[in-house]
Formats: sequence, C-alpha cells, structure tokens
Amino acid sequence: MNNTLLKGLSIVELLAHSERALGLTEIADALGLAKSNVHRLLQALTESGYILREARGGRYVASIKLWELGSAVLARLDLRVHAEQVMEELLQRSQETVHLSVLDGDEVVYVHKLDSPNPVRAYTQIGGRAKAHCVATGKAMLAFHAPAMLERLSRKLTARTPRSISDPQRFLNEMARVRLQGYAINKGEWNENVCGVAAPVVDARGQVVAGLGLSGPRERFKAAQVKAFVPLIVEASAQVSRRMGAREGLPVWR
Repeated sequence: MNNTLLKGLSIVELLAHSERALGLTEIADALGLAKSNVHRLLQALTESGYILREARGGRYVASIKLWELGSAVLARLDLRVHAEQVMEELLQRSQETVHLSVLDGDEVVYVHKLDSPNPVRAYTQIGGRAKAHCVATGKAMLAFHAPAMLERLSRKLTARTPRSISDPQRFLNEMARVRLQGYAINKGEWNENVCGVAAPVVDARGQVVAGLGLSGPRERFKAAQVKAFVPLIVEASAQVSRRMGAREGLPVWR
C-alpha cells in the first residue's frame, strides 16, 4: 500500500481519537515521523477537508468529513441505529419532521431525518449543515460545552435572520437557559418561517453526542404547540440516550 497514504491515514486516526487539538510537533512525535513530512501531509489533509487548522494556535483537529462521506452507510452507525425507532415513534406522535444532528465546530450536520407527512414542512437534507447557534439541535448540544468554548463562540456570532441570537451576553444567557430546562427552541433563527425544539442525546460517558429535534413551519409551532412538543422531545432524547448507555439525568457540563 502507498506509504504516503498510510502516513496520512495515521494522522487522521490520531486526530480523530485525540480529545484535544494537536500541534505539528506533537503529531510528528506521536507517529515517529519527520516534521517536514507531517507538515506536507497536514497541508494536503487540510485542503481536502479531512482535518481543520485552528485559527489561533495553529493546532489541528479532525473534521467530520469522513462521517459525511459515509452517509450512504449511516444505518450501520450506532447513533442512527439507536435513534431510528425512537425517531419513528416521535414522528407518529408529533407529525412533524424529526432531525438527528451532530456538532462539527460551530455547525450542526444532519445525520438522519424523517420527514413530516404534512405537505408543508421543514426541508433539510442528510449531510446538510447549519450554524449551531441558529437551530434547536445545535443550541441543545452547544449548551453543555465548556464555558471557555462558549465564551469564544459568543464573540463571533453572526445573524442569519432578524431573530438570530448574535449578542454575546444574550447567547450565553440562552445557553444557561438550555442547560437549566434541558431543551432548546429555535424561533425562526435560521429560517424565519421555520421553528423547532430539540434536546441533547448523551452517551455512556455522560457527554453530548447528538441533538434530537422537531422542526416545522412557524404557523404550526405556536407557543402552545411548542409547549406540547417539549415533553415528547425530552423523553425521546432520553430514550436514545439510554440506548447509548447513558444514565438518567442531564448531560455533563464540561
């Protein structure tokens, strides 16, 4: 097998399993490779989107591109397998589109969805992305991340619609509210005509690994209806979390 390919794959695997971003020297030392060689490989992997280079510090992290490329076989992934039946039940009970999302930096990636049977519904696609602070599944996941990460994110928020949260303090207050109540609401913050409600999915380590949400047209997501959806989405996300090995209760706030 091509030696350069193996070295590139070893870098992707190292970063995928690392709990933090790694620098050039750290990667070279961990793999026993020359820094000049690693630098060339990192450039190629960054340009192709398999890894990301942090703006500050220049360290590297794995991207979610491999997951996106594997969307054709997502049914084999534990997350989707554990969520499938629960999502079908949630669709039947709510009659609204059900989303399963994961976090990639400051964006969500939709890894699975079940469409509402209603002719007017929220349209998204598997593999599609949205700014996490503008959608319910994204807010449900972001809220349980490290305070330092939320502080950094709060300073670079952009508004997608007039309803988007772009003020730093308002965003941090929203994150505190989500942690307290255990669910998040999108009031037309990504698309003015689409609203949603979501809750975090937790794994056996107590870490947030996904967001499970309902979304639909604003006219069907009035305050009273959202209130009725909340217990459905909270229970559904808890069911998926239990299937992932999680204990009862809210996720760990890192």
